[in-house]
Amino acid sequence: MNRVDTKDIELIEAAKQMIRARYKEGKHHVGAAVRTKSGKVYAAVNLEAYIGRVAVCAEAIALGKAISEGEDEFETIVAVLADEEGDARIVSPCGICRELISDYGQAIHVLLPQGQEEYSKTGILELLPAKYKRE
Repeated sequence: MNRVDTKDIELIEAAKQMIRARYKEGKHHVGAAVRTKSGKVYAAVNLEAYIGRVAVCAEAIALGKAISEGEDEFETIVAVLADEEGDARIVSPCGICRELISDYGQAIHVLLPQGQEEYSKTGILELLPAKYKRE
């Protein structure tokens, strides 16, 4: 595990601010933020769909925003889940997001919940042992 620092707390707050601003029951309940190696932060919300198979996770959209702006080297990513009261807590990325995140950088760190208001930071490959490879 790596030490959580001030930049990581700011990343968590960026994800929380995004979902607080855009929360909508049945549409957006997860926010994510990714910090690139250049230091820029890109935040996004998930897109839910009536047909669940076409929903898109917030982590994927945050990565897509960064990539669309010319960024392709990532440092840290975090996802938060909001409730109707506007509170948001860190959640671990789903399996599909773990694969996606690792496809865009095997050195990316992920912020994870570690109890009440405590966080840890780990490498994506620690969350995805035996990653699928095409070779």
